[in-house]
Amino acid sequence: MARLRPLAAAAAFALSALTLATAPLAAQSFPTDDPVIRRLWTLGMDSSRVQSLGQVLLDSLGPRMSGTPNQKAANDWLVQTYASWGIEAKNERVGTWRGWRRGHSHIDLVTPRVRSLEGTMLAYSPGTGGQAITAPAVVLPRFADSAAFVRWLPEARGKLVLVSAPMPTCRPVENWTANAEPAVKARMDSMRSAANREWAGPNVRGTGHSLALGSGSLGVRLEEAGVAGVITSRPKDAWGTIDIFESYNTKAPAIALSCEDYGLVFRLAENNQSPTLRLDLDAELLGDQPIFNTVGMIKGSTKPNEYVVLSAHFDSWDGGSGATDNGTGTLLMLEAMRILKQAYPNPTRTIVVGHWTAEEKGLVGSRAFTEDHADMLPGIQAVFNQDNGTGRILRIGGGGMVNSPKYINAWLGKLPTEFQQQVTFGGPGSPSGGGSDDASFACHGVPAFGLSGHSWNYGQYTWHTNRDTYDKVVFDEIKGNATIVAMLAYLASEEPEKVSRERVDLAARAQAGGAGGPPGAMTWPACQKAPRQTNPRLR
Repeated sequence: MARLRPLAAAAAFALSALTLATAPLAAQSFPTDDPVIRRLWTLGMDSSRVQSLGQVLLDSLGPRMSGTPNQKAANDWLVQTYASWGIEAKNERVGTWRGWRRGHSHIDLVTPRVRSLEGTMLAYSPGTGGQAITAPAVVLPRFADSAAFVRWLPEARGKLVLVSAPMPTCRPVENWTANAEPAVKARMDSMRSAANREWAGPNVRGTGHSLALGSGSLGVRLEEAGVAGVITSRPKDAWGTIDIFESYNTKAPAIALSCEDYGLVFRLAENNQSPTLRLDLDAELLGDQPIFNTVGMIKGSTKPNEYVVLSAHFDSWDGGSGATDNGTGTLLMLEAMRILKQAYPNPTRTIVVGHWTAEEKGLVGSRAFTEDHADMLPGIQAVFNQDNGTGRILRIGGGGMVNSPKYINAWLGKLPTEFQQQVTFGGPGSPSGGGSDDASFACHGVPAFGLSGHSWNYGQYTWHTNRDTYDKVVFDEIKGNATIVAMLAYLASEEPEKVSRERVDLAARAQAGGAGGPPGAMTWPACQKAPRQTNPRLR
C-alpha cells in the first residue's frame, strides 16, 4: 500500500474511528426484564471506556514488572482512576521484590560488518555502566562434563557468550507446512528438535547449569568468570517474537536477540568470522523495593461481610507492554467495576476487585491477599478470574465445586442471549490449577471460577514476548468480557443462597473411571505461602 501523506493519513484515521464508533451493535435480546442487566449492557456495550483506559495503561504507563517504578506508577493510577469514579481503592503492600529500572538497549554488530540488531536486555539485567562496551562474541562449546566447562571459563573472560540454541529456521511451522515438501519439512523438524535438545534442560551443553527462564545459573557462573555479557534467544513459533524473561546477573549484562539476528551472530562466530558487538545498555539495579496489590471495593448494603471478588493479575514481563498478559484482564476488571458502580451502586454483597502483583513470580500477590485477609475467605461468594489474553470469554470452569452448575447455569440464563450463545459452562470439572490467581483462592475451598477465552494465538505470539503491545488487544471483545463479568458479579451478589463449597471428590471419580481421569491425574491445588521478599530462585 502506498504511504499516505500526513494529512491524508489523519483524515483516514478519523474516518475509520468514526465508522467504528457509529457502527450499530448486534441487536440484543434479554431473557428477563431485570433493569440492572439492561443498564449494564448499555453502559458496557454502548459507552465502553476500555480503549481509552487501555491506551493510558499500555502506552503511557507501559509494562508493570514487579519491583519496577513502572508498576508502582500504574498502581497509583489505578487508585486515582477508581477514586474518580467514587470507588474506594488502595494499594496494599505485599512485601518487597528486587527493584530494577529499564532504560534503552542499543545493540549493534560492528564486525565483520555493521548492522543494528533487534534485541533488548533481559529483565533485571545490569546495564553497561553509562558507556558502551565492545566485545567479541563466542559460542558456548559442547563440554564432556562440568569440569571441562570450568577449565574453559578463562577463555571466556571479556567475551560475549552465546548460550542459546541457534534455530535452523526462523519461519513458523505453519509456513513450512503450507509450502515445503513433506520430506523437506520432516528434515527441518528434526533439525529443530536436535537444536532444542542440545541447548535445553538443567545441563546446557554439559556445563552442569541451566538457562532457566532467561540466563539462569549459567549466566551467573559466566559472570563470575568475567565475561563481558551473555547473549540469549528464546523465539516463539511466530514471526518476530522474542521471549524476554529475566537474568540474575548483577555485573555482566544479559541480552536477548531475535531469532534472525541471533542466528546471524551465531553463524559468524561458529565459522570463525570474528563477530564483535557493541552494547549500550541503560539499566539500574534498585535493591529491594516494596510491591503492592491494588484492591478496590463497592461496599455491600445488606451483606457487607460477604464478597464477590473480581480477580486479575496486574504485573507483567516487560519485553512489550504487558498488553494481553495481563493488561486485558486488568482492563476487563477495571471496566466491570466502573459500570457496576453506575448501574448497581448499592450491591447486596460487597464487590471487591483485586489487581494482584507478582503473579508471574508465583501468584505472590493473590496468595498474600488470602493470608492477609483470611477473615474474608469464609464470606467469599465467588471469585471470577481472567488471565488468558484478549479473546472473548468462551467458557467458565466450575472450579471443582460440585454444585457449581446450579449457580453458574442460573446466572448464565439471565444474561442477554448473545452472551448465552457465546459462553459455555464446563461443568464442575477439575479444581483451579496452579496457572493463575484463582488457584490462590481455590486451595482454601473458595468458589473460584476461571474465565477462559478465545486464544488469538496468545501462546504462540504475544505471551511473554516483545509483541505483547496495545495493537494486539481486541477491544470489542474486552468490552463484551467486561460486561459479562459485571453481570456475573451482580447476579452472584444478588444470589439468595450462599454458594455451596462442596467439592468434587476427585479421588473417588478417578477410581471409578469417571470424568476425573486416571487415579492421581487430578489434585486440588495446595495452598503455598506467599514469598514476601525477593525470591532469587533460578527457575
